Amino acid sequence: MRTGDTNENRDVTGNVKVIIIATVIVATFIVVICTYFLCSRASKYSGKINQENQVKVEDLPIFEFKNILIATNNFDLANKIGQGGFGSVYKGELPDGLEIAVKRLSKTSGQGLEEFMNEVIVISKLQHRNLVRLLGCCVEGEEKMLVYEYMSNNSLDFYLFDPIQKQVLDWQKRSYIIEGISRGLLYLHRDSRLRIIHRDLKLSNILLDGDLNPKISDFGMAKIFGGTENEGNTRRIMGTYGYMSPEYAMGGLFSEKSDVFSFGVMLLEIISGKKNTSFYNHEEAISLLGYVWKLWKEGETVSLIDSEIYNPNNVDHVLRCIHIGLLCVQETAKERPTMTKVVSMLNNDIDKFPCPCQPAFVERQIEDRGESSQQIRVLSSLNDVTVTSLHGR
Repeated sequence: MRTGDTNENRDVTGNVKVIIIATVIVATFIVVICTYFLCSRASKYSGKINQENQVKVEDLPIFEFKNILIATNNFDLANKIGQGGFGSVYKGELPDGLEIAVKRLSKTSGQGLEEFMNEVIVISKLQHRNLVRLLGCCVEGEEKMLVYEYMSNNSLDFYLFDPIQKQVLDWQKRSYIIEGISRGLLYLHRDSRLRIIHRDLKLSNILLDGDLNPKISDFGMAKIFGGTENEGNTRRIMGTYGYMSPEYAMGGLFSEKSDVFSFGVMLLEIISGKKNTSFYNHEEAISLLGYVWKLWKEGETVSLIDSEIYNPNNVDHVLRCIHIGLLCVQETAKERPTMTKVVSMLNNDIDKFPCPCQPAFVERQIEDRGESSQQIRVLSSLNDVTVTSLHGR
């Protein structure tokens, strides 16, 4: 090989190395710059969110942590009245004798923090006799707490599914509770200054005061709609299995009609005294909705009525409510009534109801239930789907 060729090859090799090194340096520089700007922007955004959240908290009456400690007797276990994914709820009493419920966020709950702030933003703007009243909050260091009016008669499921306690709830009281829940829900959807979808309606979130007045609680998952919005979509499907509408459980789509579905499930539970998540035919895996539909088709709907409330004098009223319940749990959202229409039907303002079709989630089969995850195969009248990672509350 000639010397000139060798030198030329070395020059080419050197140039390639220079180009590679230069490319790596430029690429690294670009990555560093982009990372810096992204982190800076994320930091500013996070700061903005924190500022907004802080403003919302400061809009509420503030309770000092030391006073809450005194009120709850240092969060004595004897005063613990509830537990959820967010943390614990304690009963307390202020120096003036006012009884309170303190919702204390767990320090290890990242999910709970988001729900805490959401609940502050949502419920601080609401006021209705059928919604639980937020009295204030406490934010000191790592402690974050919401302070509510205390509801002395616990939650509706505490009464309804206990063979002794349920005797307190005759049909007159149950009818009154149904109407109260419907009015509170109508307020959220149409009558408040914000349009709000609750997204986690269930009997354990219906609290009862000393006179058994029902009040909707737990707005950690609620969504605010503005302007002409009437539905939303999320990939983070959270709720309680048995109360979620099919479009939300399967595709994350929620609207007023999602809450209507949950209301329908509660209505049928209140009338029957049975849980929707129980099985009423083990061979066919029929849920409460499937059981109601079976009775409806056979003309035996009367047998659904809880024996504690059965009375020939009120059967027609109860059957009317069962009909409304079935309309609320229709598989497609467009077939369900709005809460405006539901309230009108409950008040006898509408005489003729449409005939219901087969409701959603008529049959279910649970394939696998592990400690860390739960997979549920939902058999609806339209499709077989698999819903995973449902977070119960």
